[in-house]
Amino acid sequence: MVRISALLATFFFPLFSFSPYTQAQDSAAKPVVRIIATGGTIAMKIDPVKKTPVPAVSGEDLVGAVPELAKFAKIEVENFSNISSTYMGPDRWVPLQKSVQTALNRSEVAGVVIIHGTTTLEETAYFLDLTVQSNKPVVLTGALKNASEVDFDGPRNILNAVRICVSPEAKDKGVMIALNNQINAAREATKTHTWSVETFKSGEFGFLGYADYDRVIFYRNPLRRQTLPLLSDQLPYVEIVTIYAGASGNMVKAAVNAGAKGIVVQAFGWGNVNVGMYEAIKEAIGRGVPIIVTSRVPNGRVEPVYGYPGGGKTLKDAGAVFGDDLSAQKARILLMLALHNNVTDLGAIQKYFDR
Repeated sequence: MVRISALLATFFFPLFSFSPYTQAQDSAAKPVVRIIATGGTIAMKIDPVKKTPVPAVSGEDLVGAVPELAKFAKIEVENFSNISSTYMGPDRWVPLQKSVQTALNRSEVAGVVIIHGTTTLEETAYFLDLTVQSNKPVVLTGALKNASEVDFDGPRNILNAVRICVSPEAKDKGVMIALNNQINAAREATKTHTWSVETFKSGEFGFLGYADYDRVIFYRNPLRRQTLPLLSDQLPYVEIVTIYAGASGNMVKAAVNAGAKGIVVQAFGWGNVNVGMYEAIKEAIGRGVPIIVTSRVPNGRVEPVYGYPGGGKTLKDAGAVFGDDLSAQKARILLMLALHNNVTDLGAIQKYFDR
């Protein structure tokens, strides 16, 4: 199947992706949307030697494959990187945030689209949602199919992301994730399937709206939003440790010894751990390392309910911060930014997670 897709793409995709991108003559009257390309599957093609997808397509190539964009906006393209999103992290988040903020500060720019791999897309989206200061839309999109496949979903997702950016109702929604016509809020969305084009879901909260064929429609607003300033290019080291049956707590101790400034524990259920993990958490808190408790269950808040050693109530009494309904990976980002802003008091950190 992959070989057939690659063969077909050899004939069909270059007709579009490598043609020069031109704007309609009336583009000067259109709003400006800046597209920042970072890479991901959407920017990959099947290498004829390796027979696997590798980075191969630039931002200009991707935009050139969607001439319909000129109907909605004047497009600017920035090639920020061309990497698998498995390589995306704090060292790239800060310069990406600066690029997004600079674009949004321009009065003629209606919004920013970020082309991104789906693996860490939700983390980049949440980091930007917490740090970008603007009421203009920022939309992250990508693809589950690479550019050599006949059912490549990249062009449609890019078109819809731009349509969302120029929609008047998209303002004050924060950073959004848009794939497969579905619009999700950055705080809530997570990748739920390894290869399905409907991979991003918002759990029990549902979608913000849809990029339907005739218009973009929003059904609700994301209310639990906050913004934290970036004070420098450096973010503190925060580790994630997950619970499992029989976990010893040694990974918590290892994280502390490795210099972690904070640790997110992905606990059971409402926020509970076993005795070994409990003892390690108490030791870490005693050494001044804040612990955020989250759950490996995909929906629901963590709460200090149970009173046995390692139960949520005992963790709370020991000084652990409860991460509400945030996933471990997003709780890590919020803790990083709180510590980055020199907030170390556990009560003050808890307030960030309660917002």
